[in-house]
Amino acid sequence: MERGKEPLKGYWSLPGGVLETGETLRDGICREVREETGLEVEPLGVLEIFERIIRDAQGAAEYHYVLIDYVCRVSGGALRAADDVSRAAWVARAELARYRITEGTLPVIEKAFRQRRKYK
Repeated sequence: MERGKEPLKGYWSLPGGVLETGETLRDGICREVREETGLEVEPLGVLEIFERIIRDAQGAAEYHYVLIDYVCRVSGGALRAADDVSRAAWVARAELARYRITEGTLPVIEKAFRQRRKYK
């Protein structure tokens, strides 16, 4: 999905967002994916956990995220850009290099391809 708002507007990334107070991680994953892509998903397991700190022009931390990437199975819905997303698309693995992808995201996607049989 291509981000439609800052930070990183115009970059492609994976669906995600902030948990609501009292929301479980599983419910938050399902809600964020549905809000941003129109897809219903079933989270299968944690793929990667990492931090992303985005600094401003002076080098001060502007955004600080702890990201937990899950492998999910699509269980319903139809892919569409929604919420703060400008475009959504299924992208072939060989075509990923053509996209301006957020830092750290491509290695996560590649890891998912390598480990996909683990989550069947």
